[in-house]
Amino acid sequence: MSSTDQTLGPRFLQLAGHPLRWRLLGELARSDRQVGELTKLVAEPQNLVSEHLRRLLSAELVSSRRSAADGRGTYYRVNLARCGELLAETGGALHPGLRLSPPAERPAPRSSPARVLFLCTGNSARSQMAEALLARLGGDAVEVVSAGSRPKPLHLNAIRVMRERGIDLSGRRSKHLSEFAGRRFDYVISLCDRVREVCPEFPAHPDYIHWSMPDPAGEGATDDETYPAFERTAQELEARIPFLLHVIQRS
Repeated sequence: MSSTDQTLGPRFLQLAGHPLRWRLLGELARSDRQVGELTKLVAEPQNLVSEHLRRLLSAELVSSRRSAADGRGTYYRVNLARCGELLAETGGALHPGLRLSPPAERPAPRSSPARVLFLCTGNSARSQMAEALLARLGGDAVEVVSAGSRPKPLHLNAIRVMRERGIDLSGRRSKHLSEFAGRRFDYVISLCDRVREVCPEFPAHPDYIHWSMPDPAGEGATDDETYPAFERTAQELEARIPFLLHVIQRS
């Protein structure tokens, strides 16, 4: 056992095992949050929450991004993949038999499919990509749709990055979220900060989840210039959606 393995476990357990930091990680595992929201959820002073967030940020268990809605607030998100890696390595550092095995890629069959709605402003990139990825990974376990608060035509780079992953988005249309008014969903997932501010209430009290993701299209840039941003968006969705499927599997 290397000296790195010997120190990894205690360092990770000391960091994540603090009661408040564990609660913060748990809340961020459910949805991206601003510090004010976290303060209310954990019922602790904002300066204390901010201090513990700083420690989680320094360990790269949590990342932050400036809100696109107003440019003043900051959204925090948990790095579930890194947490999983560290948990697995922590167990393995104590004994090889305690190293965690990766979860199954596809969820177990459900008695009825989970109904999921992805939202972003234009329904031209992020939400369409998320819909397609979840539909492919979830199979019969999900019924998934997407919409936007201000629909605009599907972006060519969204078609391009999905085609490179074996998914054809060409021919799909953008939809206004009003098309789904009154529909029942199990999960409503907003992918941009602006649409979160205008997301309507849906029947049957779905789980509202927020993933704070920047608009890959940007403003005034060419398709070639924005392509790397679309690739990053696809990669982030590919990282987040398998964890969502495990939540769906347990519901």
